[in-house]
Amino acid sequence: MMVSLFSSFDPSTSNLIHLNWMSSLYILFIIPLNYWTTSSQFIKTWTIMYERIHYELKTILTNKYVGSTLIMTSLFLIILLNNMVGLIPYVFTSTSHIIFPLSFSIPLWTSFMMFNWLKKTNQSFTHLVPEGTPPMLLPLTVMIETMSNLIRPSVIALRLTANMMAGHVLMTLLGNSLPESHNYETMMMILIQSSLLMFEMMVAIVQAYVFMILMSLYLSE
Repeated sequence: MMVSLFSSFDPSTSNLIHLNWMSSLYILFIIPLNYWTTSSQFIKTWTIMYERIHYELKTILTNKYVGSTLIMTSLFLIILLNNMVGLIPYVFTSTSHIIFPLSFSIPLWTSFMMFNWLKKTNQSFTHLVPEGTPPMLLPLTVMIETMSNLIRPSVIALRLTANMMAGHVLMTLLGNSLPESHNYETMMMILIQSSLLMFEMMVAIVQAYVFMILMSLYLSE
């Protein structure tokens, strides 16, 4: 039971090859060329979403970082599409492995930290010491703030992974119980499974949005 429950999270297709990670490239086929989407409903929907996200990011990022909205919007799109692709039956969910969000959070967080420490050294030091801290607690406060900054990329990646994995495990449990249920129970389970799928789609959107917002907040600090 445990093997079938977590088999959807196994990236290996053989002892040496991990082809399931190729599911992350499915987004290249989901997004059609602009020639086929010109003046289409897809472009209109994405334009409305992009304008809304751009407006939200402008309220978080200052004018100095307004150019980073394109990076954050692209990050949101990548996470969102990978979350949605993972909801397709028998498709590997890349965002359920912490290595996938870490591949985005660590490089972005590192670049933010390097930029702030090189360009705004004094302000970076002041963030390590909250205002009003007693002198005796300064060394301990600096250590705590440093550790909290270092674990930020891991925490944001773990948040995304845990939320996506929990939903997929629950859907797998409900799906495995369908063959053993009776007729009326089957209809009820299908209804619950459909409702859970809709809920997971909303979670996929929210988690991609939260991932983008948290990275934007780290940049704004």
